[in-house]
Amino acid sequence: MPVPSLLAVFAHPDDESLSAGGVLARHASAGARTAVVTATWSADTPRAEELAEALHILGAGTPRMLGYADSHVPHSAPGRPRWCDAPLDEAVGKLVAHLRDFRPQIVVTHDAYGGLTGHEDHVHTHRVTALAVHAAGLERLYPDAGDQWQPSALYLSTHPHSAARAWGGHLAPVGKAVHTVPDARVTATVDVSPWLDRKVAAVLAHRTEVARGAAPGLVAALPLPERERLLGTEWYTRHDLTPTAPMQTELLS
Repeated sequence: MPVPSLLAVFAHPDDESLSAGGVLARHASAGARTAVVTATWSADTPRAEELAEALHILGAGTPRMLGYADSHVPHSAPGRPRWCDAPLDEAVGKLVAHLRDFRPQIVVTHDAYGGLTGHEDHVHTHRVTALAVHAAGLERLYPDAGDQWQPSALYLSTHPHSAARAWGGHLAPVGKAVHTVPDARVTATVDVSPWLDRKVAAVLAHRTEVARGAAPGLVAALPLPERERLLGTEWYTRHDLTPTAPMQTELLS
């Protein structure tokens, strides 16, 4: 069977590689169309150049950038509002346009916590994406954004409680909280170790973040066995977007 097309939506350059780099590389290697929408940073910044390199490594096409400012870095998009401050209807409409243009079967984004660190931009990206995947399939919403398109599933990149000990040991020293979900909420556990070299190379392509000691810098400092332990598995929670159950005419259940 053909591998489904996949559009990932993440808040910052480097989130795509850290959170879903293995799945992006795996789908691209199998011949699927893959792409990434990034909510923050302008296309004329070094971070955008690094993003382009990372996506090339992963086989995920060229950057699709919404161009809002990182909530913690105002100069990331001079003259543009912070991502969390942008009018919601505007942000959803911009993402709907990308969904209808690329027409993915699967969409991947941050979970409701905003991933391990709970960054406010991650949380907002989750909310905007959850709205946009539904709006994209309704022809009377955002009619100027292209012909309607309904993805079949939304996958939320997450971490189970059982992974907390491994990651917590690396994030606690830099003052980062760890947000995980009960293991039972994980519906897809993906072994991406065959694509780990590509994933790590994509993470390290974000040289600005490596240099300042952000998450890519933590990855750069890890020995190979530890990289495999932390990055060789990706976890997702699936939400179906198309009807799968018979129509009900009585009480909801």
